Amino acid sequence: MSGVDDLMLEITPQVLLKAYSCGIFPMAESADDPGMFWVEPEMRGIIELDSFYIPRRLARTVRQKPFDIRVDTAFEDTIRLCAESAPDRSETWINGRIANLYLELHKLGHCHSVECWKDEVLVGGLYGVRLGGAFFGESMFSRARDASKIALVHLVDRLKAGGFCLLDTQFNTAHLSQFGALEIPKSRYEELLDQALQVDADFYAIDRSGSVRDI
Repeated sequence: MSGVDDLMLEITPQVLLKAYSCGIFPMAESADDPGMFWVEPEMRGIIELDSFYIPRRLARTVRQKPFDIRVDTAFEDTIRLCAESAPDRSETWINGRIANLYLELHKLGHCHSVECWKDEVLVGGLYGVRLGGAFFGESMFSRARDASKIALVHLVDRLKAGGFCLLDTQFNTAHLSQFGALEIPKSRYEELLDQALQVDADFYAIDRSGSVRDI
């Protein structure tokens, strides 16, 4: 498979992983649209892990540890909440077909959630796909102030501890730009992706090391 046209067939978790390895990812027009389409942006959003920036106010909040951070304990709920509308986001691109594919990837160990809990309630988080030394961030949600941002801070710590070398954000946004996210041409992205796929990264290394963030 070399591009979008090669992937227009029955979509399985294996086909989805192949798509990511080619720099392609799926979207839907809306959560209510049963269809899906493949996206291959000319300009790609990434966060350079070594250049990740935490705004000062958020750094203070992180030090206060307002949430219990968990990983992969409520993956299905994380996707469901990412797909829900919110005051700052009336529509999302995650439909049932796409959600089910990521649930299958999660069962295969290639999709993960980072979750923020408060008083045993899931109040924020994100999820994404892991392949080699690349992590493809898919979506995030927040039902409490700074919850999705703190989930991202934890994700970056986890990726750095595990030897990852690429954090793909798909597109750049004002929300992500505050952390140092940038856009690069597709050709450069493909070079970084090829390098990352050769890396045997460990998503759970931070759990074994007991690393503590020092801001």
